[in-house]
Amino acid sequence: MQIGPHQLPNKLVLAPMAGISDRPFRSICKDFGVGLTVSEMVASNPVLRDHKKTQLKANHDGEQGLCSVQILGTDPKQMADAAVYNVERGAQIIDINMGCPAKKVCAVAAGSALLRDPNLVKKILDAVVAAIDIPVTLKMRTGWDAENRNAVDIARIAQNAGIAALTVHGRTRACKFEGDAEYETIKQVKQAVTIPVIANGDIDSAEKAQFVLAKTGADGIMIGRAAQGNPWLFKEINGFLNFGEALEKPTVSGVYSTLMDHLERLYSFYGEVVGVRIARKHIGWYFKNLDFIGQELTNKINQATQPAQQTALIHSAFTLQ
Repeated sequence: MQIGPHQLPNKLVLAPMAGISDRPFRSICKDFGVGLTVSEMVASNPVLRDHKKTQLKANHDGEQGLCSVQILGTDPKQMADAAVYNVERGAQIIDINMGCPAKKVCAVAAGSALLRDPNLVKKILDAVVAAIDIPVTLKMRTGWDAENRNAVDIARIAQNAGIAALTVHGRTRACKFEGDAEYETIKQVKQAVTIPVIANGDIDSAEKAQFVLAKTGADGIMIGRAAQGNPWLFKEINGFLNFGEALEKPTVSGVYSTLMDHLERLYSFYGEVVGVRIARKHIGWYFKNLDFIGQELTNKINQATQPAQQTALIHSAFTLQ
């Protein structure tokens, strides 16, 4: 899949997920073969740019592969300035968020709320594309609600503005993450434009990835929630798409080594105190498919405050297997 001058190694993209798609998680997923990762959304408000949390969200120091940063906002000039700011700090692709359904984002008319105002969409896209000389991509939903599905119209606006690729999450904003993804709408978007279209929503296995690509005609697929605690999903999908064979699931020792590697990256990136706290949710995701991890042990791990405590408890659980 081609995005501007960049030829991606495969069709797989890791979704930008707030509080999840940080540098440690992106790098783990790249180790397992994802072709492109996108940073957590970064607010375009200049007041927030120097905040430590904002800086960490777009931190790609030492990361392999392309650097794609997602920006969020409603003001065309602020969005353009944010794009320039992130390009100066190493971004190679700027992604625009018009897909987030979160109430706090939509309350300020950002994210998927922008889909209600095609004129403002055009102004933002025109401003960002004109401000920088690297590819600009757009992530959006199928519309605001079931009565206002305008993904095809927005896609055409995006293409005319010079957007290099589109990601379509197959739900309206009103659906949030409920119900089934609308692959038919993504197919209609793909048929309406000539730029690359990336399908997103409910892709949780190699077989489902193949189905969605065939159903929608999309150029690529984006995976979010299914990769949480399951970064080897990208390796499984690549193997299935390339060779038609499902790879074996990771062994218990494979899960353990990946989890411990992920934790070390979190501690190094955030520091010990914050790293331990952020690690808890990732540990829970890794554990969800391991039937030998009980709630009592999980509670102890969640109460740990130091890396040594956290890792020792995890090690003890796996050594009993």
